[in-house]
Amino acid sequence: MDLDPDEVFRDDDDDPDNPFFQEDKKEETHFQVALSCISQSLKTQIINRSYDEVAICFFNTREKKNLQDLNGVFVLNVPEREDLDRPTARLLKTIDGIEEVFMKEIGSQYGIVSGSRENALYNALWAAQALLRKGSAKTLDKRILLFTNEDDPFGSIKGATKFDLIRTTLQRAKDAQDLGISIELFPLSCPNEQFNLSLFYADLVGLEGGDLVQYLPSAGDRFFMFQYEGPTERSFICADTGALFLEPSKRFQLYKNQVIKFSGEELSEIKRVSAGHLQLLGFKPLSCLKDYHNLRPSTFLYPSDEGMSGSTCIFIALHRSMVKLNRFAVAFFGSPSRPQLVALVAQDEIITAAGQVEPPGMNMLYLPYADDIRHVEELHPNPDIAPRATDDQVKKAAALMKRIDLKDFSVCQFANPALQRHYAVLQALALEEDEMPEVNDETVPDEEGMARPGVVKTLEEFKLSVYGENYEEEEAGKGKVSEVSKKRKAISETASQKCKEYDWADLADNGKLKELSVVELKYYLTAHDLPVSGKKEALISRILSHMGK
Repeated sequence: MDLDPDEVFRDDDDDPDNPFFQEDKKEETHFQVALSCISQSLKTQIINRSYDEVAICFFNTREKKNLQDLNGVFVLNVPEREDLDRPTARLLKTIDGIEEVFMKEIGSQYGIVSGSRENALYNALWAAQALLRKGSAKTLDKRILLFTNEDDPFGSIKGATKFDLIRTTLQRAKDAQDLGISIELFPLSCPNEQFNLSLFYADLVGLEGGDLVQYLPSAGDRFFMFQYEGPTERSFICADTGALFLEPSKRFQLYKNQVIKFSGEELSEIKRVSAGHLQLLGFKPLSCLKDYHNLRPSTFLYPSDEGMSGSTCIFIALHRSMVKLNRFAVAFFGSPSRPQLVALVAQDEIITAAGQVEPPGMNMLYLPYADDIRHVEELHPNPDIAPRATDDQVKKAAALMKRIDLKDFSVCQFANPALQRHYAVLQALALEEDEMPEVNDETVPDEEGMARPGVVKTLEEFKLSVYGENYEEEEAGKGKVSEVSKKRKAISETASQKCKEYDWADLADNGKLKELSVVELKYYLTAHDLPVSGKKEALISRILSHMGK
């Protein structure tokens, strides 16, 4: 049937003689409602706006199909059509018959499994943002229409995990909105239970106050307007007289028995926190800025006279003063819908004989709100019974940190492995090389460094001070040997026996370690509780380091 979008979100107490009410008695599922709305929208776009491009993305699916290979997201498409392309008759026909195919070949899963950090909603927003990457936000109108009947997508998750999932999902939505992509929610209420926007989605689409109250009843109208906008004109008619309003309507608010009227422009101006994207508020000592205030990757700022003449001179003067006085700047940054306080930390230039190591500029750190910081005391209301480390454990931990501390650390010391691989691929293509060159990932843990005798000794002392001598044999304080411990112990004993069959000192002195297989080299490493990961050369180097050769 051709579904009237106005009737999708009707109230349960509507006229029971309404034809849609009769259809509702057949218990049409929310999935069927969403498919009907998509089908009707595609028909309208083919007729009225054939140049529009559409993509259809299901989330919370059992199977996955998307360019990013994200779990729980399935992008539906048909042959001879891009994922984001003009609607076609074949796509429309596929949508009309997708229900049976969906159940068999795609499948669905309910929300997020407790204990798992797989976030299908986050993945869906990411995939949708990637689909809408074409074109400029100044010349195109990009929208994500989100259909869901789950008002609390993280309801089964508790504690800090739920907080992190909500935070990252909202940030993903904000990133999309910052790129000019609007997100419109179409909530599907369950029988005898109204969709509760305040649980999560009000923050995602930026609703508050009166807008939050009016959003649910107007959902059907908004979808109808989306379908038929373009040839359409909107008019306001007086409910009492039927006269056509020539002037735009105004909103009002009762205040002290007076009616205060607002125009749409005035209301938008009231909601605007700041007209600029970055506004300086003041300065504070660097000691006030803590490590835990940095909750997300920072942004590096540098002046450009092309955008604003004279900005470089002002920036240099401000930068020098902040470095000299050990101050950082507090500023406002963000869109009116999501204000954000940031810290601007001046970074001085570092130059060596090899050239510039770090450029001058400012790092913009995104400061947290009060509820972004979780205090340990909240987990232990009674500080007297909270577990505390002993002096010996603190001493051993400090010694371990001192051992593995990176001297004169700078992020410029490490190359971006993804970027290096990108350049390596370009080089291989340009030179028509058959094999892809090896890329050294400097961001992975330094296994050879961690295998040094001094580090291993300090690490073992720390583990012994925290867990005791029999920590591998006990399982959660029950005194029972776990299956994992049994297996680990058996492997260690086997490796120790095999290790005795080799004269490792002679092999090392005569350079014959390279003649052994990887399995044989791991006998030595396992017997001496050393890491066994890496290629053959790394294993040999680890053995020689342990033997002091």
